[in-house]
Amino acid sequence: MVEADEALAIWAPAGIPEVRPGDDLATLISQSLCVPRAAQMPGGLREGDVVVVTSKIVSKAEGRVVAAADREQAITEETVRVVAQREREDGPPLRIVENRLGLVMAAAGVDASNTPEGTVLLLPLDPDASAATLRSALMIRFGLASLGVIITDTAGRAWREGLVDIAIGAAGLDVCDDLRGSGDAQGRPLTVTVTAIADEIAAASELVRGKTAGRPVAVVRGLRRYVRAGWHPRDGGAATLIRPRKDDLFSEGAAEAYARGYAAGLSA
Repeated sequence: MVEADEALAIWAPAGIPEVRPGDDLATLISQSLCVPRAAQMPGGLREGDVVVVTSKIVSKAEGRVVAAADREQAITEETVRVVAQREREDGPPLRIVENRLGLVMAAAGVDASNTPEGTVLLLPLDPDASAATLRSALMIRFGLASLGVIITDTAGRAWREGLVDIAIGAAGLDVCDDLRGSGDAQGRPLTVTVTAIADEIAAASELVRGKTAGRPVAVVRGLRRYVRAGWHPRDGGAATLIRPRKDDLFSEGAAEAYARGYAAGLSA
């Protein structure tokens, strides 16, 4: 239950410089949070806050900037499985693929924006581990016992137009709220409702960070009920949000499924 005096607040601090390989993200984030600015919540971090960080700056700090004259080749190298591919008149084909992290997204998460010419950004090798490392460092700097960290990336959705930010890494919080077994407002039992809390936080944070505002970090306050002081990496991070292949009803594009079935019928 949400306590009566608990209010949700989300803000994105300014002042984080261009991140380069080897930079200490905890230091950069701490400095940006401790400088008073207009429209910025004061006081650094508090118990139960959630720090949301874009995968782009995590990748840059971890040196995931690689030389790649051809982005398409980089996508191919990061691809484990092609889900769907469509040709485009104005550029290379659109590829929806499963990448090395098990995430299904366009272009395998390979990013060619805001990176030096002739290079691309790959996603962090282990976003959950990156989130856990950043969480530990921020907890020490601010003397906290409970803190959540989420690392985000942008993805499309099978049923909806537009893009949203999702959690690809998480530490220190419950990434899901399992409501199965509880009742709704009319007393009827809930049997399938599992809310993706980490994804909801990631999407909400993008509203204040923006895509072009140069604010790659947000702080979410007021969700302490989901943040766990005794969290341990074995409790699981954002990787637990990836649906197992056996439960994935959209593991193949419509055209790809048709072509495979047609070929199977001809060979039968």
